[in-house]
Amino acid sequence: MTSPRSEDELAGVDDPAWPDIARMASEAPLVVEILPVRGSEGRRTLYRLQVTARSTLGAIALNCGGLIIDRGWLRILGAGAPGLDDLATANNLGDPVEVSPAPGQLVIAYDILGGVFAINHHDSAAPAGEVCYWGPDTLAWSPLGVGHSAFIRWALGGGLSDFYRDFRWPGWETQVAAMPIEDGISVYPFLWTEQGRNIDSSSRRAVPFTEILELNQKFAREVAAGPK
Repeated sequence: MTSPRSEDELAGVDDPAWPDIARMASEAPLVVEILPVRGSEGRRTLYRLQVTARSTLGAIALNCGGLIIDRGWLRILGAGAPGLDDLATANNLGDPVEVSPAPGQLVIAYDILGGVFAINHHDSAAPAGEVCYWGPDTLAWSPLGVGHSAFIRWALGGGLSDFYRDFRWPGWETQVAAMPIEDGISVYPFLWTEQGRNIDSSSRRAVPFTEILELNQKFAREVAAGPK
């Protein structure tokens, strides 16, 4: 059984992944905002994750508060920022101890509708290390067939447009760009219902993002339980 690695050991690698990530962000075909790191939060988050800055996950945790992509439609978690949890807090990770088990999955990003991206460990049928998506339209996890590094390349490379083509409405850019990072968009009728399939005709309003997550989890439990 190995002891937790120190912040210096995790951060001080010879070939960090961050330069490539920063380059992809600067060359992205859509709007990308790199949130700054607050003080030592990057090193603190890296320590709690116990991954090195050589990895894409560790590089993002160490070097930015998060990546805000496509005017805020996608929020990739890093070391945290006002209104956005850091990777460790979002996954309820405290200081590492020798007996700490890996979480069943590691949440890495949210979309503005309440969708969740996570790296699977052992919670779903997807292979360990594969990124899965929990959709507010399905209330279920779906494997994406890629690992974390490929997911970041996809997100920064313009993949969101096709992925969300059925969930965008005329003028979404203006509405999303004007929202604070701690808010998401609540859609009614709900996206998982038959009536909610056409988002253009649905009611859409900004609400605290935590409310969207809690409501979606409630719906998922109810659907899983079946009719009463």
